[in-house]
Amino acid sequence: MGNQVVILVGTFVLVVTGLLLGYVLSQLVLGFLGLNLLTLLGTISLVLIFGTLYYVLFWQLRREQLQPVTRTQPTQVDEEITGNYLKNRLIARLSGDVAAAERLIEQAKQNYPGMPENWYCERVLDDLDRDDR
Repeated sequence: MGNQVVILVGTFVLVVTGLLLGYVLSQLVLGFLGLNLLTLLGTISLVLIFGTLYYVLFWQLRREQLQPVTRTQPTQVDEEITGNYLKNRLIARLSGDVAAAERLIEQAKQNYPGMPENWYCERVLDDLDRDDR
């Protein structure tokens, strides 16, 4: 929410400053406003404010776009990818024996019911590692 407030306030001030700058410049060009030190400094300050806000606003927008999206919960796609990876590791560990991998997973499901699918693959891999030691 903090970034949105900065963007909204910056946009509002940028619009107001732009309108003021346009008005002052138009009055100078039309000759209704005399060119003196006060109008010159006022115009320069409006240009500086406008330019600074323009830069800061778009810098903030760019920074917001570059920030990575953080997720607190793994999605179903993440779990499927992890599950496939673990299953492929298990099959590779068993020298390509898919049937043996399925049997070991089913055995783990019977021994430890109610766990997530990925957990069973991890359990079987851990058991195989422990058996090799």
